[in-house]
Parts: sequence; C-alpha cells; structure tokens
Amino acid sequence: MTETITAATPAAPTASALFAHVATSDAAIAHFRDRLEFESDVSDVAAALAGGDPGFVLVDTRNDASWAQGHVPGAVHLPGRRIAADAAELIPAGTPIVVYCWGPGCNGATRAALEFALLGHPVKEMLGGFEYWVREGFAYDSVDGPAQLDADPLTNIAEAGLGGRAVVDGAISCAC
Repeated sequence: MTETITAATPAAPTASALFAHVATSDAAIAHFRDRLEFESDVSDVAAALAGGDPGFVLVDTRNDASWAQGHVPGAVHLPGRRIAADAAELIPAGTPIVVYCWGPGCNGATRAALEFALLGHPVKEMLGGFEYWVREGFAYDSVDGPAQLDADPLTNIAEAGLGGRAVVDGAISCAC
C-alpha cells in the first residue's frame, strides 16, 4: 500500500496567532519597567545634558577613528576594550554612566554597560547610539570642530522640529 503525503498549506498569520503566547499585564509591566531601568533614548539624554548637570557621565565606547569622526559633546571617550583597565582613572567609583556605541546594529554599548556594571556603576544604554544622535539633528563634535546635520525626516521628531520640541517632565518629546 502506497501512502500519499501532502504538504500542509500554512495558515495565514492572524492577530490572534500573534497573541497566542502573550505575557500577562503584570509580567508586561515588570518587563517594560525593567527595560526603562537599563535604557534611555537620545532625546532623553540630550534633554538631560542641556539641563546642565545631568547626574551621569556619558561614555562613547567606540574606537578612536569613530570618536574622531564624531561624538556627543561632553562625552568621555573610553572604548569598550579599555573600560576594565581605565575606567577608575577617568570616572569616580559609583558614578552613574550612560553608554553609547554606533547605532542599533551594534552591541558595543551593551558590552560596555556590562563592564561598567561589573565595576559597580549604575548604567544605562543610550538606544540608537551616535547614529540616532546625528539623525535626530543634535550637534556633535569631531576632529574638524562642531557639526550638526539637519534632522532626518524619517526619525520621529516633533512637527515643529528640534527647536520646537515639547518638554514633558524634563524630557524632550519625540512625538511617540
């Protein structure tokens, strides 16, 4: 007896399939609260820096060539591979740290955040990194001096542009 095997046609995904495995509201609240303990975005970092004493040290964790090409004004340059050896000389113990690398496709800031946490620093990662700092139109420094590009219209900025951003609870609104 010969058995015929036919391939099943996969069902089209539905909204119910998307939520077939979903966390409870309590678990989702805990998850997203936890993420906010470890992450910030460029708009929130820019607002904190603009306010004077932000209460943290901003650390660029990229290599020397990337730093020279451009970096956030006021950032400390400490490539990830040198954090364990050099952080104590540059940043007082226990100082809160915000780290960044190139952009969303790079996990250098995540690795750097781990190194700072191992040294006992409270630490957050700036989501979007230097790429989104520039894309959102914030000024930056380079070996050629200060620079600033127009905001990328594909980034989620307020309609009035950078100069007209709303400030809510001390943070610049990203129109999210």
